[in-house]
Amino acid sequence: MIRIAIANQKGGVGKTTTAINIATAMAATGWKTLLIDLDPQGNASTGMGIGSEARENSSYDLLVNGASIAECAQPTEIPGLDVVPATVDLSGAEVELVSVEDRTSRLRDALDGQSGYDVCFIDCPPSLGLLTLNALGAADTLLVPLQCEFFALEGLSQLLQTVERVQQRFNPDLGIVGIVLTMFDRRNRLTDQVSEDVRDCLGNLVFESVIPRNVRLSEAPSHGMPALVYDHQCPGSRAYIALARELIGRLPEKRKAA
Repeated sequence: MIRIAIANQKGGVGKTTTAINIATAMAATGWKTLLIDLDPQGNASTGMGIGSEARENSSYDLLVNGASIAECAQPTEIPGLDVVPATVDLSGAEVELVSVEDRTSRLRDALDGQSGYDVCFIDCPPSLGLLTLNALGAADTLLVPLQCEFFALEGLSQLLQTVERVQQRFNPDLGIVGIVLTMFDRRNRLTDQVSEDVRDCLGNLVFESVIPRNVRLSEAPSHGMPALVYDHQCPGSRAYIALARELIGRLPEKRKAA
């Protein structure tokens, strides 16, 4: 199972939207997919149509109570896509894990030896706490959504420093599979400038596919479904399909489940 953390220390950059739709696109192409919601706000769970009353076992149980993936994963209406939902209890996990000896490897331990999935996406909270460190410690690689605005560049610099620290202390094999530009608006000159700066700095690490500002992408979560299901013809859905195709091309060869 390939483990991909979707993270950026800056909030509002499209992490959850990317997590929901890239997971859906991967499942649609035949990859048995697991999405772990590691954000206490639980937006990825809501966006996949899993109401709070249906979250009996959650990512909190996975990290704090030692529950297994099999106990926490819930099927969705998307064939081949399961979700480990988040609840508000997760907000207390940061405090509860502080005194635990293996506090940064709880998620990795839960995922080790896990079979039945081809790829696992981990939707991280917009902060660098124990939840994000657990995700980075468990992941093979990192997918970074980057909003096309000036302050996003500063946040990216901080994230790259964090990745270096994680590589040194917890996970020497952690890589970055790519950076995806989100909320892209070609009518805005700043968008083009940020895009050029990021590509000049990071080159091929930046995906060719960009995610546009799109009303349908924003509407879909309120209906409890990914944009690819809500309106698969909208520009945002087509962009995520292109991104999934590009992502697959960057992943190591793995035999897909029958």
